[in-house]
Amino acid sequence: MKKLFWLAAIGLITPALAQAPAPTPTPGPVVEKSSDYRFQIDFQVSQAALNKMLPQGWESVVAAQGAAKDCNIRLIFVERNNIVGPDNRPLGKGKDMLAFIEAPVRQAGGTVTGRMILAGISANNPGGTLLAARTANVARARSSQNETVTETDDFEFVAAGGERLQLHVQFHPNPTNMGTGETRFYDPADPAKVQVWRTESGTDITRNVTTTPPDRVTQFSYRVSGGKLATLFDGTEKPLSWDAQPIYNRTVVQPQ
Repeated sequence: MKKLFWLAAIGLITPALAQAPAPTPTPGPVVEKSSDYRFQIDFQVSQAALNKMLPQGWESVVAAQGAAKDCNIRLIFVERNNIVGPDNRPLGKGKDMLAFIEAPVRQAGGTVTGRMILAGISANNPGGTLLAARTANVARARSSQNETVTETDDFEFVAAGGERLQLHVQFHPNPTNMGTGETRFYDPADPAKVQVWRTESGTDITRNVTTTPPDRVTQFSYRVSGGKLATLFDGTEKPLSWDAQPIYNRTVVQPQ
C-alpha cells in the first residue's frame, strides 16, 4: 500500500444567477481511494510548541472566525474501509485504523497553503510520521430509541514507545450536508513532497465553543501522551469543536 505522508441544472441560468465554476481538479495519477469514518476534535494548543514541530519556512494557519476559530491542530480518529488502488482492487489489507494530528499550514511569506500530518499511530500503514500500533482498538455502537439515536465511539492506539492516542465520545448524531473539497498535504520532513486529497464528506458538528450549536455530546474523554505528542498535549490544550464525519470518501492524487 502506498504510504501517505506520515510520512494530502437543468435549464437556462441568467448571468446574474450564475455561479462561479468549480475549480479544476489537480491533475495527476490516483494513488488510492477509500471510504472512511472519522471523528475529529479541533484543538488550540501552545503555539510555541506547535511552531517547533513545523519545518523551516512554514507557519501555522489559525482561523479568526467560524466553526474552526482559534484551532491550530486537529486530532482525528479514523476507521478506514475498502482501501483500493487506481484499479479499484484492495490495497494491502484493504482497511486501516489510525489516529493522527493534523495542522493547517502555509508557506511563510507566500500563498501556498495546506496541511501537515505531524504525528500519529496506524494499525496497518505506518511510516513517515505515523508510528506502528502495538495496540489498535476501535469500538463503535449505535442505538435508537423512539427515533433518538445514540452513538458511542471508542478509539485506542498505543505505539511501542508508549505513545498513546485515545478517545471516548458519546453523542446524538444528526444528518449532515454533503460537500466536496480538495486539500494539499505536505510532508513535514520534506515539504517538496505533496499529495492531494479529494474528498466528498458530511460533517456533523456535535459541539462547538464558538458557534454554540445545540450540544449533542453526552460523554467525552481523551488521552494523548508519550513522545512528541506530549509536547502539544501538556494539559493546557483546549478542545474547540467535536465533529463526526460519518461519510468521508477520499481519493488521493499525486500531483504532476
